[in-house]
This record gives sequence, structure tokens and C-alpha cells, in this order.
Amino acid sequence: MSPEKLAYMANQIGKFFAAQKHDQAVAAITDHLQKFWDPRMRSTILAQYDKVKDRLDPLVKEAVAKLRQADVS
Repeated sequence: MSPEKLAYMANQIGKFFAAQKHDQAVAAITDHLQKFWDPRMRSTILAQYDKVKDRLDPLVKEAVAKLRQADVS
């Protein structure tokens, strides 16, 4: 799946959780990506983060950054 399509999908998830408080929304988006995205989808958006980060909504950008950090640890 293309990084652009994944960014679109991640933003849709972000819109769903956007009504929550900031920290709760970021955690929920991160949790959703970890639980429900195929590992190949996660690895693609993480590997292509620099390419798509400007297309990500702020909450989603934070969530993907948390995934990147967890992936490195």
C-alpha cells in the first residue's frame, strides 16, 4: 500500500479520536495503529515518515512519532 494511502487512512483514524483530550487521542491513535494495522502497513508508514509527515494531521503525526520511538527502543 502506498505511503500516501496510509497517511490518508491514519488521518481518518485521527479524525475519529480527535474529540478526545489531546493525550488520550494520541494514545488511542497509537493503540489503534498497533492493534489493527497489519505489520507491513506500520512498517511502511514508519519507513516513509519523512515523506508523509507533512500530510499527517498533528495528532496522527504525534502518534506515528510514538510508534517510531517504540520501534527503535
